[in-house]
Amino acid sequence: MLDDIQKKYIKKESNYGAENYKPLPVVLSKAKGVWAWDVNNNKYLDMMSGYSAVSHGHAHPELLKVFHEQSAKLSLTSRAFHTDQLGPYLETLSKISGFEMALPMNSGAEAVETAIKSARRWAYRVKKIKPNTAEIIVAAGNFHGRTTTIISFSDEGNAKDDFGPLTPGFITVKYGCADSIENAINENTAAVLIEPIQGEAGIIVPPENYLPKVREICTKHNVLMILDEIQSGLGRTGKLFAFQHACTGCDCAVNECKWQPDGLILGKALGGGFIPVSCFLSTKEVLRNMSPGSHGSTFGGNPLASAIGKRSLELLYEDNLIENSRIMGDYFKQSLLNLNSKIIKEVRGKGLWLGVEIDPKYISGKDLSLMCLDHGILCKETHETTIRYAPPLIITEEELSWGIDKISTVLKKVEKVAA
Repeated sequence: MLDDIQKKYIKKESNYGAENYKPLPVVLSKAKGVWAWDVNNNKYLDMMSGYSAVSHGHAHPELLKVFHEQSAKLSLTSRAFHTDQLGPYLETLSKISGFEMALPMNSGAEAVETAIKSARRWAYRVKKIKPNTAEIIVAAGNFHGRTTTIISFSDEGNAKDDFGPLTPGFITVKYGCADSIENAINENTAAVLIEPIQGEAGIIVPPENYLPKVREICTKHNVLMILDEIQSGLGRTGKLFAFQHACTGCDCAVNECKWQPDGLILGKALGGGFIPVSCFLSTKEVLRNMSPGSHGSTFGGNPLASAIGKRSLELLYEDNLIENSRIMGDYFKQSLLNLNSKIIKEVRGKGLWLGVEIDPKYISGKDLSLMCLDHGILCKETHETTIRYAPPLIITEEELSWGIDKISTVLKKVEKVAA
């Protein structure tokens, strides 16, 4: 129940801000680790992690140290000059990911735009597609951002209604069906752009052979395979990258494997929960076509972002976050299944990235999120019937068990009303 203090803050947001979000009725004021507190000092378990942007936990002490030290020395110069932070950051990105080069940006949407531009330029200059004819194949149910170009290939009505004219050059096929991709390829196809696991669609995991088949098809037809791992990457699924779940017998964090895509889009967790940091990773053949003046960003690759990004990557291993995501994710998923709740129709996902499909005849996703909020759990529905759970990768079994108990209590209350 909102009190006058929270109502005051919410009213100010409503009065002075465009209502392009529908936040839950809580006013947060501080956070540490996996916990957040509202203005009345009520405590909540963060099961959202800023859609994976806070994978390291809130106010990670090492990242906070880097943030303070680097911002006190040099935070921004623009790319008109070299800095002592960008090179080491790019080197770390390359060595950890196995990709040859990176183009740094800020938001995830910017990195997707970068991937699109890079793929098109490669198509014209290397593959020799006719000018202004390049096409990119995307998947139904995708979410890659909200810029004008990106919404042009979304199939979410509200994301594109009354924002036209939209950008052409995108072909939509069924997600999880590699054959539909091959059938859509023609002489103008530059790239395939997909999520290895669809996030906004409700944590949709494709068939196991999907990505390997897409890789084979793209290689066969000389088409770039580009994966958007803005949410799924950097340990979220229990692997460094979600596409590595298709790999066996290889260490993709160090050596390129046969399923590795031609391009990878990263963001969110790369900024450690402090600032927007993103990048597009690819080969020299692709990124060397991006000549001076062809693309850029005032803040992209700034010294502060570079320092934070480099340390965020290192901490994935120093804090054992990838393995913890795998172990805690398995525990979380099995615990939810063990609840044997008739409210839950399905639990999807990998690692600490789960989508719980609920039966709408008992309760809506929004109302279940509100009930979880009342019991100290921060989560949010997507597509009305799926609750997404994605706690920080630092979460312990004790903290997770606390959350599972709260979720169980909520589900039992719903079942009691429905009985």
